[in-house]
Amino acid sequence: MTEPAAAAALAVRSLSFAYGPRVALDDVSFRVPAGGVTALLGPNGAGKSTLLTLTAGLLRPPPGSLTVLGHDMATAPRKALARMGIVFQQPTLDLDLTVAQNLRVFAALHGLPRRRTEARMAEELDRLDLTARAGEKVRALNGGHRRRVEIARALLHRPALLLLDEPTVGLDVPTRAALVAHVHALALDDGLAVLWTTHLIDEVAAGDRVVVLHKAKVRAEAPAATLVADHGSLANAFAALTADPPPVQEAAQ
Repeated sequence: MTEPAAAAALAVRSLSFAYGPRVALDDVSFRVPAGGVTALLGPNGAGKSTLLTLTAGLLRPPPGSLTVLGHDMATAPRKALARMGIVFQQPTLDLDLTVAQNLRVFAALHGLPRRRTEARMAEELDRLDLTARAGEKVRALNGGHRRRVEIARALLHRPALLLLDEPTVGLDVPTRAALVAHVHALALDDGLAVLWTTHLIDEVAAGDRVVVLHKAKVRAEAPAATLVADHGSLANAFAALTADPPPVQEAAQ
């Protein structure tokens, strides 16, 4: 049973998009409930990054609809984007600014008052174990710490929805595991809705919801536990759902 519209942090309905003759998304529909992590799981080239790029408002709205907390990206993009934090796959920090300076620039762009900015910076840096690195230039940080800075930056304006586009690319296994744990803790502690795109099954926690995207189509939308119960493991579920010819789509539970 799917959640009612009022409970959705992100609702994607009948979304299609193509780059010329290449179809990237084909009639894609799913929901990200308010609070908790939804893993958008799919092989490379499945359409995951295109979906996040559209949700971030960086491409012209295609056929279908995207709504964030009830705000339609086509008709009310500013209201939708104001409720959203985004960490793209490619790093976007200024390497020659300090951690704190990167955060202050972002806060200024969102119009946050200085006092509120400093308080929120202190809170996010502490939560992500970065307080001691606030005065260091980003260039001096390793990949895992840079990703944490990007997440802290994305949370400064208190979004209800956090989009993460394969944020662990290039990180070693222990750093990946730590980042996955941090994000799940954020969702649990703050009631934050997270859409996490990945092709790595070990980044999906037992309590997550899963949307399997393959060859531009949604192959399944269900709790991870349901897919495990039906297939024996998430790895088995992923293999079955990304096989060709495509299986019948599994409904959300």
